[in-house]
Amino acid sequence: MPSVTFEGETHGEIVVKVRRWLASVDGGEDAGLTAVEAVTQGAELTKDALRIIASAAPEPVAQSEIVKGLTNMGYKATDATASAVVAGLDSIEEMTGGGVVQQATDVGRKVVWQMNATIAKQLLRSLRG
Repeated sequence: MPSVTFEGETHGEIVVKVRRWLASVDGGEDAGLTAVEAVTQGAELTKDALRIIASAAPEPVAQSEIVKGLTNMGYKATDATASAVVAGLDSIEEMTGGGVVQQATDVGRKVVWQMNATIAKQLLRSLRG
């Protein structure tokens, strides 16, 4: 029987992973991603990277109090930064009624599209010689 397993140190981490998985099943992991969701996912990716780096160290190093302390500090700094960014976004959204955040999102989409078109044109030129 098929099964799906999610691991995380906190309930929040598991919820983020489940949402990410559900979004990928629906056909687009980043479809409709809000600014807050992007910040949260970025923070979770950073913490995953910290976890991977810490576990990649040789056993005596990985189990040392220094590595554990540095990894813990990295988690705390990531969480604090994400919380500050989310609070800032919430304040901006509250003051502007969501207009600034939506405009930035729209501009970001246009820039990515334009950048991709530019790269595609350059690629076609290089292929044509």
